[in-house]
Amino acid sequence: MDRNYEIIELPKENWKGVAIPLVTKSDSFYDLIIEPMDCSGCKISLIRKRAEKEIVHTPEEYDFPDSLYQEHWEKAEAYGIVSDSGDLLACIEVCPEEWSNRLMVTELWVSDELRNKGIGKSLMDKAKKIAMKQKRRAIILETQSCNVNAIGFYLHEGFELIGFDTCCYTNNDIKRREVRINLGYFFNREEQRW
Repeated sequence: MDRNYEIIELPKENWKGVAIPLVTKSDSFYDLIIEPMDCSGCKISLIRKRAEKEIVHTPEEYDFPDSLYQEHWEKAEAYGIVSDSGDLLACIEVCPEEWSNRLMVTELWVSDELRNKGIGKSLMDKAKKIAMKQKRRAIILETQSCNVNAIGFYLHEGFELIGFDTCCYTNNDIKRREVRINLGYFFNREEQRW
């Protein structure tokens, strides 16, 4: 990461409610195919496919757009990069999930102008340090089946598939090619005795 881009704390009193202009564009998606379940089980496939046309999702589509320090993330903390004029250029927000001893990445965004400069990795490294300091057993996050660039980034960062939700956003998520994909990063997995 260029050393001119300093990651700083984004205090709640200054940043609560600040919108994150998260736009997803992709020429491919992960197609989720689920055979009907019966007493013997079912078969689930998640296969990357090329889209017929570019898939684009913008904040305007949703009743609940991304923003920092949303009410339901009571113990959230956010970090990011801010321009000299005070504009948000990149951010990560994390929130502990106390009952499961995991740290949830609730927001991760890097502006177009800062992409491919190592900023995302630096922000994720910050989350990993926070999780280790808090002695969390894992980091979890959600993304969408159409956000193939994000999925590739998370896999490169050591995350793995831990689940999905076929009706998180609408009742047609599979058809819309926007299925919620849950990923996890594990600390000392071999030592855990659950």
